[in-house]
Amino acid sequence: MNKDFFDKLKSMTVLYAEDEVGIRENIADSLSYYVKDVFEAANGQEAYDIYIEKKPDIILSDIHMPIVDGIEFIKKIRKENRTVPVIMITAHTDKKYLLEAVELHMEKYIIKPVDIDELFETLDKCVEILDSNKKVSLKVDENYIYDYDRKELKYKNEHVILNKKELLFLEVLISYQNRVVTYEELQDKVWGDDIMTDSALRSLVRNLRKKLPTDLIFNLSGVGYRLV
Repeated sequence: MNKDFFDKLKSMTVLYAEDEVGIRENIADSLSYYVKDVFEAANGQEAYDIYIEKKPDIILSDIHMPIVDGIEFIKKIRKENRTVPVIMITAHTDKKYLLEAVELHMEKYIIKPVDIDELFETLDKCVEILDSNKKVSLKVDENYIYDYDRKELKYKNEHVILNKKELLFLEVLISYQNRVVTYEELQDKVWGDDIMTDSALRSLVRNLRKKLPTDLIFNLSGVGYRLV
């Protein structure tokens, strides 16, 4: 693990669900020195409520908890988010739980007592996964890669230099690659409090098309834009 890992970890939030107070507070206290925030939960239901509100970057969860156990908690998470990294921490090695955990796409299954070095090695893998999730290949042309974290567009590994508003416009289209982004959505997500005039929008799209190595942008008259 290098400085780059710890720098990235410092910007991330972690949700830790564990019903044993002493264990939870000890691990949460250790993590708090290295991450932006640690959100603590005493059971699966509380953890799910925190997840909905805070949308943490990484989830750590015990299996055996009251009200809603860890397996059921993660099942609820996976119904709406298949990519958030999950680490299971448990005192049990029962094959039944191991198999259920594997099916829920865990990054690691750590047996108590938790070895802090093992935990950080697993967090390192989680950071790598989060990094890769921020880089999206365009479905219409996989030569294009957009990095949400760095706000960078590359074509065949070469940077495409765009200004802030052009990046915002393209990012919105990339985020909704399967449908048309309406003029109203562009006003909200790209122009914000400024007024989006027809001429300003046409000018942005015209200049963006000139900068892109291939033509990606399709206009559905009277509705909005999408990637071809």
